[in-house]
Amino acid sequence: MASSGLSRETWKKRAFLLQSDNLVVGTPEHTDTIAAIATPPGQGGVGIVKMSGPDSSRIIKAICRIQPAPRECLYTAFYDAGEQILDRGMALFFQGPDSHTGEDIAELHGHGGPVVMNLLLQRVLSLGARYARPGEFSERAFLNNKIDLLQAEAVADLISSASEQAAMSAVRSMEGLFSSLVKELVKNVIELRVFVEATLDFPEEEVASLVEPELQDRLTLCLRSLADISARAQTGRLLAEGLKIAIIGKPNAGKSSLLNRLAEIERAIVSPLPGTTRDTIEQQILINGMPVSVIDTAGIRKAGNLIEQEGIRRARSAAENADIVILIADVNKDDIQDLKTIAAEFSPGKNVLYVFNKIDLSGHAPGKSELAGDAREIYISALTGAGVDALKQEIKHSVMASDYSENVFIAHTRHINVLREATAMLEQAAKKFQRHHAVELFADDLSRLQQTLSVITGEYAADDLLGEIFSRFCIGK
Repeated sequence: MASSGLSRETWKKRAFLLQSDNLVVGTPEHTDTIAAIATPPGQGGVGIVKMSGPDSSRIIKAICRIQPAPRECLYTAFYDAGEQILDRGMALFFQGPDSHTGEDIAELHGHGGPVVMNLLLQRVLSLGARYARPGEFSERAFLNNKIDLLQAEAVADLISSASEQAAMSAVRSMEGLFSSLVKELVKNVIELRVFVEATLDFPEEEVASLVEPELQDRLTLCLRSLADISARAQTGRLLAEGLKIAIIGKPNAGKSSLLNRLAEIERAIVSPLPGTTRDTIEQQILINGMPVSVIDTAGIRKAGNLIEQEGIRRARSAAENADIVILIADVNKDDIQDLKTIAAEFSPGKNVLYVFNKIDLSGHAPGKSELAGDAREIYISALTGAGVDALKQEIKHSVMASDYSENVFIAHTRHINVLREATAMLEQAAKKFQRHHAVELFADDLSRLQQTLSVITGEYAADDLLGEIFSRFCIGK
């Protein structure tokens, strides 16, 4: 990853700007002005047309017939080219570099109807601005060093938050919590690298006897920091991207009933006839504030026809791709060995919960079994709801590195992958050094590690990373 990327400064020189359906290369200063409606489509009390770039001051003065003072709200009329009033509202001007994007910014706050908003936007465009690409305002803020890439991504995460916990975690990332942890880790890596390079002039026996203990302490600090950030980022990823749960079991074990109980709606058809569910059924829900995608699957058994065989194949595929697999069985039947046989087919380390259903018929106490040993066994009744709250708690505890708290920040799969790569690089570099005591090679490995970590904050980025990230933003942000 590190060898095929671009530095942040190089990205500035290669920032692509869309203009009249043609791609033109922009500069770090951005010589053009962009504009967009910054509020959601449809009717509302207030709508905002936003612009950023060197012509913002001239354009807002032409529309308002007066220049708003920086950072002062001006109530005024908005005029078209023929002196006709389009609307009345608030005009604001922020002079760069003391603005969100680092450039001059102007905003027109009018009445939030789609027609009047479009009229104001067309007036702005007629005065020389161009229509902004999705995420281009945030992209300019990043390129002008107002925010790093983690903070830019957190803006989109805050807008799309599905729960209060996800929103608060996005705010923490937006305010720089994730960034500060990564930067502190990079600082520790740099200090380790400096220490390693300072030993180049030491005799080998002195490196082994005098320097290596301190080197090991510094190395351990970096590895612990990586582990801590990775664990917290994994929790943040679940809040941002959601948790995937696949419900697997034999026919009539209660898979569809459990989906309906978790979703609190009749999402799946429930029938005593085996083979009712032929395909996967997916439902988005919240469990204790965590977004979850629950997948009901076809019953695992020897299939009698091609359709049922395909349903079972999809069930196994859903299990492989899930964060958690719920293996569900009828508590009144001796299915535990069958469940363990199914579990043995999963990839090593798969997060599995054993759920025994229909305790309303057996009289078994609901909740988590204290006698299950290493297996996590939970007894429920999908019909009455007994034990389901205990199942929800176990789901949360089985994937969360920590409880929802002020320490959780939002994260994504790309962050997790970079952290995993960095951990593998550092562990491998340490093993090579301990085996060969090649100080020069260890220093080079640490340099590449530093570059890899900087991909997270955007100081160093893969060729197509920025375009992919900002293309997911809404227009006007």
